[in-house]
Amino acid sequence: MNVSKFFQLEKHSSSIKQEVLAGVTSFFTIAYIIIVNPLILADAGMPYYGVLLATILTSVAGCFFMGFYANAPIILTPGMGVNAFFTYTIIQGMGLSWREALAAVIISGILFLAVASTRLKDVLAESIPASLKHSITVGIGLFLAFIGLQKGGIIEASSTTFVKLGHLGHPTTLLTIIGLVVTLFLFSRNVKGSFLIGIALTCLIGYLTGWANGTEDTHNKLELAPFMELFFGADFKGIFSLPFWIATFSLTMIVTFENMGLLHGLLPDRGKFPKAFQANAVASLISGVLGTSPTISTVESAAGISEGGRTGLTSVVTGILFLASIAVTPFLSMIPDGAIAPVLIIIGGLMVQNIQHIPLSDFTEGFPAFLIIALIPLTYSIVDGLAFGFIAYPVLKMAVGQRKQIPAPLYVIALLFLINFMFHSVI
Repeated sequence: MNVSKFFQLEKHSSSIKQEVLAGVTSFFTIAYIIIVNPLILADAGMPYYGVLLATILTSVAGCFFMGFYANAPIILTPGMGVNAFFTYTIIQGMGLSWREALAAVIISGILFLAVASTRLKDVLAESIPASLKHSITVGIGLFLAFIGLQKGGIIEASSTTFVKLGHLGHPTTLLTIIGLVVTLFLFSRNVKGSFLIGIALTCLIGYLTGWANGTEDTHNKLELAPFMELFFGADFKGIFSLPFWIATFSLTMIVTFENMGLLHGLLPDRGKFPKAFQANAVASLISGVLGTSPTISTVESAAGISEGGRTGLTSVVTGILFLASIAVTPFLSMIPDGAIAPVLIIIGGLMVQNIQHIPLSDFTEGFPAFLIIALIPLTYSIVDGLAFGFIAYPVLKMAVGQRKQIPAPLYVIALLFLINFMFHSVI
């Protein structure tokens, strides 16, 4: 295959060297997902090593499909935020088993693909106000930071105030604080792979000081058995239950709108949006088959794009590196919470930066956005936070006589969220 011709490098004013550098940069920026995603899904009772391999293979498939089909420099991996929703809302909150949750991922992927393959994608893109799109990113960022602060012991539960400052002298908390300082120093100086380097240095400090709480790993090679438990492990028996369809609907809303917003913000060439959106949908469907939460276009794709990535070759290179990372997976279960928590906190801080794009001076735009931002972390549920904002938006616009500013599809979306609340009140 003529690589330059296939990826149209000359047309995009790029080169193989430039694209490879961008792909390597993207990988080292997003590689922490190999460690973080299994840790979050392990809280749902899923086998750590199985999810680890599923995370890698899903990322490989997503990056390859994005690269070869859409020819876009976007990196697809199981998404931060949606994996928290998968674990803490669908499984721990709604009571679905992880096998039923995987079935919901597959069906939501099919629905997402139906949207991405029809004019519905254009209707949705035009009907969701920009203020709400940005507020979703901010709300998820706060949610991730909240989870990171919990995992790191910086905050803990309280019977009187619900949450309070944790014990700062605890080994995990001390390691988290040191890891946060180290990772922030690296990231602020634009060190490539700062998250991964930060995790490695924090782990080293943790084991040298005895503060690490990682799991001792006695394996000397990656075993397929845990992954085979996940592969085609979806259970569709709950398909006739209301919680199952609430979960499916919620996942579909999240992966559709989050990917739509991220692609509009990341793609150097907006003309590649249709195929890139379809690639997102296919990868989301594949993730359920392989045994992990849905994929998302990662904000870390911006690192590769800033290094000159303009075509799908960037994504393909990243996919190859994900595949090669299988060789070191047996050592990754020793990563302590104190090394992971700083990454979650920093990612949350990065996502919160989108608040600058919300017109807070306009109450009819700012207040629905505020509800989403506040209620995603406070309800510990992304979909509930979205629901309040999407319902409040048309209500406020009608209240001030700005009915014409409400796209017709938004009424339908608000009604669906209202129905979702009604379902929650009876189950």
